[in-house]
Amino acid sequence: MRNMIRILSATAVGLGLFAGLAQAEEISIATVNNGDMIIMQKLSAAWEKQTGNKINWVVLEENVLRERVTTDIATKGGQFDIMTIGGYEAPIWGKQGWLAPVDDLGDDYDYADLLEPITAGLTVDGKLYAVPFYTESSFTLYRKDLFEAAGLTMPDQPTYEQIKEFAAKLTDKDKQQYGICLRGKPGWGENMAFVGTMVNAYGGRWFDMDWKPQLNSDAWKKAITDYVALLTEYGPQGATANGFNENQTLFATGHCAMWIDATSAAGRVYDPKQSEVADKIAFTRSPIAETSNGSSWSWSWNLAIPATSQKAEVAKSFLKWATSKDYVKMVGESEGWVAVPPGTRKSTYALPEYQKAAPFAATVLEAIMSADPSKPTKDPVPYTGVQFVAIPEFQAIGTFVGQQVSAALAGQQTVDAALEAAQAQVERDMTRAGYIK
Repeated sequence: MRNMIRILSATAVGLGLFAGLAQAEEISIATVNNGDMIIMQKLSAAWEKQTGNKINWVVLEENVLRERVTTDIATKGGQFDIMTIGGYEAPIWGKQGWLAPVDDLGDDYDYADLLEPITAGLTVDGKLYAVPFYTESSFTLYRKDLFEAAGLTMPDQPTYEQIKEFAAKLTDKDKQQYGICLRGKPGWGENMAFVGTMVNAYGGRWFDMDWKPQLNSDAWKKAITDYVALLTEYGPQGATANGFNENQTLFATGHCAMWIDATSAAGRVYDPKQSEVADKIAFTRSPIAETSNGSSWSWSWNLAIPATSQKAEVAKSFLKWATSKDYVKMVGESEGWVAVPPGTRKSTYALPEYQKAAPFAATVLEAIMSADPSKPTKDPVPYTGVQFVAIPEFQAIGTFVGQQVSAALAGQQTVDAALEAAQAQVERDMTRAGYIK
């Protein structure tokens, strides 16, 4: 994702449904540079060999990916045959008619094996518009060796006040040991993914029942003040440049005592081939404050086919391959069972190899299944979505607010000034869009 990479790779587990494709095709796939997708890219040579088709990969950093695919699909640019999109985009774009339905991958695909809360979020008017590649909630990873050495005990359900106390005791900047690492890179799916859950936990919400923004509320001010203080006092330098991948690297190389982020990170930080602290970590729930509602997020990365694709049947062959039970087993046997894509198929959690390799599996599944996008906040709201608001305008709104929060973290403005600017801008946006009369 940092730079555009063009790679001819291969994939195949197309299977019987698409075996009769007339001639070899080249398809273009836009995806995020997360570890699970890098594995998909690596293993896709098997699909290429089986089908004779070729893939042109466009691998992008998360914020850049969103910008590229959103522009392409909204303008009907037709650059891509497959896009990696989130649980936010899938229902909105499906409703707009921008995506091809993917209900027809065949009886052997076993749709019933997919986790229902995830597919429900990808379905509009009874049609499935994307298939899940991996799914995540959020939780707290921590260094059990550092906690033991400091005489600290992580509770099953920590509060943000306790997290602050732990971070203070476990920070040793002379050793480049930071009490906590959190996302600071601006973006609705970067810093605001975490910040949104923190605001929820503090009793805040994006909008009241009349769609009036609540960004200058006491709950937002307290949450953002504590967020800025945590990273300023106990976090790494340059935190405004750190998103998911940067923090994963910091944690895996031993620089973070705690890290609150995606459950999908577990497979990599528990893998001794990718993590220097694989045998020194433990996990617990995301922190709470005033409430537990919306304190851990609900997110899926999914594969979808733009309606503009002229190679939809070939694209469906790849979707079927990359999200199949056979693909899960291929990853386990090739990359290690700890690395299989989490949170999509019930059968994955029944595999004894996965249960043995992934001590976090049951906790992750519980977090994914218990996150409730329909009740994300302490007070009632007119929207669904935990760390995002499921309206088309949120992508721009969330990114603008993320930029203001990042500026406060960098010391370029006060928290109050950042939130007042965010409140004013979002009020204008929601008024223009017709939500506020």
